[in-house]
Amino acid sequence: MKSAHDPALLGAIDKRYQQLIARAQQLPPLGSRPLTVSGRVSGWITAKATKALAGAPGVDLEPEAVHVGPVTSKRLSLNKVLENLAQILRDAGCLRGWRGELLDVVGEGRRLGVIERAALRPLGLLTTAVHLNAWTPDGRLWVARRALTKSTDPGMWDTLVGGLAVAGEGLDDSLLRESNEEAGLTPADMAARSALHTILRMHRRLPEGYQVENLLVSECVLDDKVVPANKDGEVSEITNVSVGEAWELAHTGQFTLEAELVVLDCLLRRAQGPDASLPALAARRAAGR
Repeated sequence: MKSAHDPALLGAIDKRYQQLIARAQQLPPLGSRPLTVSGRVSGWITAKATKALAGAPGVDLEPEAVHVGPVTSKRLSLNKVLENLAQILRDAGCLRGWRGELLDVVGEGRRLGVIERAALRPLGLLTTAVHLNAWTPDGRLWVARRALTKSTDPGMWDTLVGGLAVAGEGLDDSLLRESNEEAGLTPADMAARSALHTILRMHRRLPEGYQVENLLVSECVLDDKVVPANKDGEVSEITNVSVGEAWELAHTGQFTLEAELVVLDCLLRRAQGPDASLPALAARRAAGR
């Protein structure tokens, strides 16, 4: 059975991570333009979305960029403009579903407004995903299989907990909420978890647009009496796997891309110490250290 301290396994994890980077760092879709919101660079809008929003209140199309802002002459606040844009994009067939959930619109590090979750990818807006890697006391990793009804990556394996921070919600609050919804965990179950840390910012082309997403993760060991159980219907199965089994799921492509990045980072950190990460290991190897 492979161990997290097996040198051969660590080398394989590092190599696999380098392959994933190419999938997690892509240029915007062809024909996309930079998007500004209230004068701040915020995203990359697809050609299809640009065409759909031509003439919409609060939208200014230029050859090199698209600008969105409030319309004071019509008493349209930024949030009202963004609400209208999401509806136009839905009617034009630019969205994958409709979530009825608002996420923050962020530009140059500032929260500018809120918009329907499904509209974020066609506009290439930044999202933040929080994940939890939870372990059993004897060193097995809890993982969850996504329900077949999920619109993205149905049936694939995922971290035990993973979800997007919603509008106006702190990141720790997001993690606690998602942990309860997806795994039935309480704050007490996760009391000894590590602080959320950022792994990377993903840039990935999707059929509906562009995924620009910060991946954050926390880690904990669950008491052996705690058995995670899904509550929101978005998970079909929860189980725990050995390090070797987690690696098998990873290198055979059974994890979502986001989950695999989070899991591999966690495996390496556990083997190399709290200050280790896959990029850091790669840098040390490139430097010959």
